Amino acid sequence: EVDTEMVAVEGEHSAMAACIGAAAAGARVVTASAGPGIAYMVENLYIASGMRLPIVLIDVNRALSAPLSIHCDHADSMLTRDTSWISIFSENAQEAYHNLIMSVKIAEKAMFPVIVNYDGYIVSHSIENVEVMDDETVRNFVGTSGIYRIPYPLLDISKPVTYGATAQPDYYTECKYQQHVDFLKVYDIFREVAEEFESISGRYYGFIEEYMTEDAEYIGISMGSSFGTLKDAVNALRSQGRKVGAIKIRLYRPFPVKEIAQALSKAKGVAVFDRADSFDGIGGPLFKDVASALFHNQNRPLIHNFIYGLGGREIHEEEFIRAFDRVERLEKGVESRDY
Repeated sequence: EVDTEMVAVEGEHSAMAACIGAAAAGARVVTASAGPGIAYMVENLYIASGMRLPIVLIDVNRALSAPLSIHCDHADSMLTRDTSWISIFSENAQEAYHNLIMSVKIAEKAMFPVIVNYDGYIVSHSIENVEVMDDETVRNFVGTSGIYRIPYPLLDISKPVTYGATAQPDYYTECKYQQHVDFLKVYDIFREVAEEFESISGRYYGFIEEYMTEDAEYIGISMGSSFGTLKDAVNALRSQGRKVGAIKIRLYRPFPVKEIAQALSKAKGVAVFDRADSFDGIGGPLFKDVASALFHNQNRPLIHNFIYGLGGREIHEEEFIRAFDRVERLEKGVESRDY
């Protein structure tokens, strides 16, 4: 229980506008949306990050129209990837709960807003056990919220500030440069908060999670709820003596470039699983991020993209196994690649 005010607005664009005003005034702000609501918010997402406001947004990942779908994919998250919001993906309800707690502290240390993603229906509407922490422990971890907890609160009349000023061409770049440099500091802040959270929860949440990758020749990469199924596929192939592994991306923005490059430094083939398509002839958004991370690696594994699970379509262990099979055939030259 917290001292909270809920503001009812007419739409998600207005919801984020209200969050921006409240956060600028010094309130601790959390909101939630999904799918089309995220799309409607996007203009104000840029404003929130440009003003360096530590808002936390829960995105219950949902497909975008048309055709109309109320089920899961990551198209809504991909609308936010270049907004300068920190973006964290959750595999299950437990991880979503922990990510939310950590995000409050990450946002306030970094002075950037945070999106906590978890898959609609698959996680949001499923029933599963969650270990809930007591209020005092969580409150002590995130700290109490004071009206002037941000550096330059809008309502501190003793130190007047301007929010939302116009920047002409001679200064706009300087603002974005500061934003760029500070966004790179998120890596250290995320790691610091994760280590502190481990001390109260016993769980450590890194940028990525590796599963049987130490000697893996072929590695699959996914985000969100499908990772459990991907691990099942790895277990099945390992029982056949095949050297495969899996990686889950937890921190999506800023992207864990160094960690991915290191984890794939000995791989022969990589399958990147995207729950969204970029429709650009290259591949899904996660695929391009992973490919870019490998650019400076001495080892250049074959990397192939698979688009899956759009509009809530289920993904099964057998389909992941077929993906591993195809990557191996491509890497060995048994099969030619078609795009």
